[in-house]
Amino acid sequence: MAERQPIFILPENIQRMIGRDAQRNNIMAARLVADTVKTTLGPKGMDKMLVDSMGDIVITNDGVTILEEMEIEHPAAKMLVEVAKTQEDEVGDGTTTAVVLAGKLLENSERLLDQKIHPTVIARGYRIAAEKSQEILNKIATKISQKDDTLLRNIAITAMTGKGAEIVKEKFSDIIVRAVKQVRDESGKIDIGDIKLEKRKGGGVEDTELIEGIVIDKERVHSDMPTVVKNAKIALIDVALEIKSPETDTKINITAPEQLQAFVNQEERILKGMVEKIKKSKANVLLCQKGIDDIAQYYLTKAGLFAARRVSESDMKKLAKATGAKIVSNLNELSEKDLGKAAKVEEVKEGEEGMTYVRGCSNPKALTILIRGGTEHVVDEIERAIKDGLGDVSAALEEGKIVAGAGAIEIEVARLLRKTTYGGREQLAIEQFAEALESIPRILAENAGIDPIDALTELKAKHEKGGATFGINVFTGKVEDSMKEGIIEPLKIKTQAIKSASEVAIMILRIDDVVAASRAAPTSAGMGGMGAGGMPPEY
Repeated sequence: MAERQPIFILPENIQRMIGRDAQRNNIMAARLVADTVKTTLGPKGMDKMLVDSMGDIVITNDGVTILEEMEIEHPAAKMLVEVAKTQEDEVGDGTTTAVVLAGKLLENSERLLDQKIHPTVIARGYRIAAEKSQEILNKIATKISQKDDTLLRNIAITAMTGKGAEIVKEKFSDIIVRAVKQVRDESGKIDIGDIKLEKRKGGGVEDTELIEGIVIDKERVHSDMPTVVKNAKIALIDVALEIKSPETDTKINITAPEQLQAFVNQEERILKGMVEKIKKSKANVLLCQKGIDDIAQYYLTKAGLFAARRVSESDMKKLAKATGAKIVSNLNELSEKDLGKAAKVEEVKEGEEGMTYVRGCSNPKALTILIRGGTEHVVDEIERAIKDGLGDVSAALEEGKIVAGAGAIEIEVARLLRKTTYGGREQLAIEQFAEALESIPRILAENAGIDPIDALTELKAKHEKGGATFGINVFTGKVEDSMKEGIIEPLKIKTQAIKSASEVAIMILRIDDVVAASRAAPTSAGMGGMGAGGMPPEY
């Protein structure tokens, strides 16, 4: 009998990993990502210094920033980076929690795989546990309203603790709560994009301020314009104060010097007419999205207006929300009712750079937090801390529910999960899900130099006796009531973290075959209509 020839369906440059090897490899990669950010969790977490190929430095303990800067290549590890990004987009905080939880779920699944439990059984168990966790969280969460200023400030402080903003956390929490409440619309929706974060080196972090208006990174177009305009009436226009050039090649025949002079005079008349229309609207401040011609600048200066040009589209939209102005595209339609109002518009010079401050807007729906700090790295980390605080406070107000922090909620959910009875091997997966949740307070304790076994034992004992809000105070090393201590987090952080972590863990668990090209695959002509990897093109 002739020996059978082996059949190759994949090109030579394709690497393939099948079955248990694929699972182990993916789980190991995901765990390594989780282990990377694990030490940054909590108020006592450490920072990472990330240096790129150009020598630029980022110092942070923000989970998503670390993972984005690391340029991760492994496909399964990239999925954990996506978890962090989703958490950042949805809430703005809790990225490290979500990644650590996903890593722990995968680590625990390995124990079950070693016991010959099928991945789909583990996945089903995890799904049941995730759904049950959401039910428990919604049931035990505490309600909050925008009148609960103290609770809202505590949420902001909890978010910022451990991120370099501790020395001014009281001031920052007040700024954050005021800003979020100000941009909240009538329906209760909050768009964090309406709060502009402007960074400036110089001064200390304590000089950070909330401006009831917008700061734009532009200066007045002419040095003879006023530097300060009080009781400002602001015109926002997105049309250029310039003569538009012809789109195609145009020839102008001039046979006499007077014709040339007439041509120049006509341009000047057009620009003067544009400025007259702005003056007629009674505006004393002009902020233009496009360019302003030199001649137009002269007439604007003569009219005593303050003008800035090439203001970004996003800033124009924020200015409209802050001042109540309408962005006008046709100067013929500009009228007094289109103007916005502010108590003061001024140019502030810091070194060589000038910035325009639009201050004192009445009931502004867009604001600026001007962040200051001694160095670029300090300012960047303060910005990340404020972003976390803004995300947490807005999430708490939108959902209207909060939970106890310091690991309290994870222990309580794990305790109640363990009481969930489900026939079959899925019960083992539910147990491992509960154990993964308990890893959050364990890591908090480890990062603070507290014995995790003692802390968890005491914590579980408190929860069994009905102390559902007890967590680990990493500053005192004691188990205390988190709600009373003001360690509070929005419910959405926890629900989103559990949702994202469980989904990615289930997805990675279900992979038993990894087909990867080591370099660009050759064209697959002569492979009988098969695409790269030996699969039909439509697959």
